[in-house]
Amino acid sequence: MSADELDRIKILMSADLEIEGRMPWSSNATFAVFVRSVDSEHRAIYKPIRGERPLWDFEPGLHRRERAAYLVSESLGIGAVPPTVIRDGPLGVGSVQWFVDADHSEHYFTIYESRDDLHDELRGIAILDLAANNTDRKSGHCLLAHDHVWAIDNGLCFSVDYKLRTVIWDFGGEPIAAQHREALANLADHPPEELDELLDRHEIEALQERCRLTAELGEFPIDETGQRYPWPLV
Repeated sequence: MSADELDRIKILMSADLEIEGRMPWSSNATFAVFVRSVDSEHRAIYKPIRGERPLWDFEPGLHRRERAAYLVSESLGIGAVPPTVIRDGPLGVGSVQWFVDADHSEHYFTIYESRDDLHDELRGIAILDLAANNTDRKSGHCLLAHDHVWAIDNGLCFSVDYKLRTVIWDFGGEPIAAQHREALANLADHPPEELDELLDRHEIEALQERCRLTAELGEFPIDETGQRYPWPLV
């Protein structure tokens, strides 16, 4: 983890939060907030647990999965998830994620079509989603900012049952790079200890098994059903 990353985590954990407004088009209550300290001001995305809509297939507490996705992204060396913490806020405990000032005309489909130089970053997000069993990787969850692709909205992850739904199938059948296979195998053997506080034992074991199988398979999967896409796509 870089020094900048550590600084952002520290700011997110300790600075005062002030709600700027509610984010539009979010199924759960999601707020843009100012993160203010004595000598700085930043923006972040705050998702309090009390703003979640009940789901039949995920227990309340999606903020914990947001944090877990960040830890897994860092453990895999992908660096796709913006710094994310869990803390108390104006509406109670929730996740607080560093705001990405992105070009919102860009998303996965446009990035894939026009930015060959960023395909490796898209492959990294695909690997993250395979490990985390992401059930909702929409195109609009891939944000482009300063020539880096960020992966946001990671709350619907880490189910024990295989529920992968993603728009990122363009790399199906390609070999996974050796460094990613090594990182997956290492994560399978040594998951971050903090995951014990965020996921249940069966979810962690399923994560380890997915990482192990993906590393052994050594290539990106192909959706032979054509049905493992989220809706809407963007």
